Parts: sequence; C-alpha cells; structure tokens
Amino acid sequence: MSPTRRTIERARVGASRTPLSRLGLGTAKLNNRDDQAEATRVVAAAIEMGVSYFDTAPFYEIGQAELALGAALSEIGGNPDITISTKVGRIVDPATGAWHYDFSRDGVLRSLESSLGRLQRDHVDIVYVHDPDDHAGEASATAIPTLLELRDEGVIGAVGVGMNQWQLPLEFVRNFDLDVILIAGRYSLLDASAAAELFPACLERGVGVVVGGVFNSGILADPSDAATFAYRPAAADLLEKARAMQTVAARHGLALADVAQAFGAAHPASTSVLVGVTDVEQLGRNVDAWHKHIPAQLWLDLEAAGLLPAGGLSPQGQTWDGQ
Repeated sequence: MSPTRRTIERARVGASRTPLSRLGLGTAKLNNRDDQAEATRVVAAAIEMGVSYFDTAPFYEIGQAELALGAALSEIGGNPDITISTKVGRIVDPATGAWHYDFSRDGVLRSLESSLGRLQRDHVDIVYVHDPDDHAGEASATAIPTLLELRDEGVIGAVGVGMNQWQLPLEFVRNFDLDVILIAGRYSLLDASAAAELFPACLERGVGVVVGGVFNSGILADPSDAATFAYRPAAADLLEKARAMQTVAARHGLALADVAQAFGAAHPASTSVLVGVTDVEQLGRNVDAWHKHIPAQLWLDLEAAGLLPAGGLSPQGQTWDGQ
C-alpha cells in the first residue's frame, strides 16, 4: 500500500496548547523486527498520511523504539511538523536489557536526558510519568513536580501521566496542573470505565486525553481463538461479545477494528487515539479506518444487542447504561 497524503485534524492540550493529531502513532512495536529501514518507512508514511503525533518511551524495546524513531526522523529530514511524547519512571540500559523504576528527581532528569539523546532532539513536546501504579507517593512528591518545573522553564512542552488504570490518573488530575492523560485500555468497546469519573474531571480542568489500547491488546482487532485482552488470553465471554460486535460491524460493511477505533475517538474528552503498528500496511489500514463513515444505525444495532459498555459515547452523542 502506498501512502496517500491526507489531513487528520489536530487538537491542542492543556495550557501549553501542544498540538496532537487526532490519530497518533504509538512506537512500542516500531522496531520489533530490528529493521530500521522498515521503521523509517512507517514514520515517513505516517507523516505523509497526516499523522503528526508520535508516542514513545524508554521502556519500549529497552530504548530501541526511541532510537528507531529518532533515526527515522533524522533520515527523513525536512523538520516535519510533528509532536513527540516520551515517558519517565523507568531507567533502562539498552546494552544489557536491564531496567528499574525510578521516580526520583534525579531519575526523571537522567531518563529525559537519555531519551533526548536517543531521539536526537533537544526538546520533547510531552513527557508522561509512566505507570506509577505502585509508586504513587514518589510520583506525586518528585516526578510530577519535576516535570512541571521543566515545563515552566520551557525545557519540555507539556506534562502528563500514562497508565492502564483510571483511578490514579484521576487523583493526579485533581491534584496537579497537568496538560494531558494517556489512558490505555480503559476506554474501549469492552471497557469504558475511564468515562465515569476520569473523563469528566479532564473536561472540567481542560486536560487532554490520549486514548490508547482501543483494541484491548488485540481482541477488538481480531477476536480469534488466540486473541488477547489486556495482554492475556481473552476469556470466553469477552470473545463471545467481541465476535457478536464483529457480526454487527460486518452487516454494515465494516471491520470490528474500524468501529473500535471510532469509538475511542467519539468521547468529547478524547483528544487523540493512539494506535501501534509494525509496518506500513498496518498503518494504512488504521488510517483508512480513521476516515471511514460509521453509520448511526450501527451504534443503534450494538445498543439493541446489549453490546455497548456503560459510559460509552457514540459519534452521534448517544450514551448507554450498559448491561
């Protein structure tokens, strides 16, 4: 598939007004084939297709994702108008593959300095505190305040927290002047739990939300027997529900992944939907899905079948109590 130049709308987050394309590219699998040429093709094609937001982290492939993104952008050249986010909270050693948590001020500064080196940049647009689930106290006492200080000094553009749960991000949103939250797997066709309290708090405080994990690690892209949910083998009841959704989508000429991606973008709190890809073909499918029309009747059919999660919001503005 050859890339086609398109426009993907941008939105801005927080007081920083950092711009994000409404469809973003996660880089966790960008270089999982140890193929820089393919990684460069993916990044170049994404930019050509209108994607301008790229998310990465030191933890992804123990530094290799950041290296691949930095090398790709260096090779592409031309200073493309993009936004990059990375994360702090884990110190990695690419030479040995070892890593450890570190939410201290020194750890944050060392992590960011290493990330900038791997990305070949002197500035990063967004920095998230990465999965501080068991380190909430240290994240509150040192990691987030350090990033806010760096934002105020102009060293970074915006500050956020990236997690797979909604409860701690809600606490951080209430207690700190954050710009954006990256929430993975908690706003999807199978789990919309972030919509109950976190999303309203973000809307109230002007905090952007990046929705990751809209496929719940695979089941909402391909609900096969080998499908995973939250990175574990999917339970039988989840497979049954996903396959029922797939049947409804097919009646409208759509793939389940098309609907899952549209659902992630529909909530007014959702600033950007983050998808990960391994090659240009997969990227093209996601971009094509972004531009597809999802008919209102599809959401009504899913609702009638009891297949929509509590708190979900369709592009037509309908909400459901769930089953």
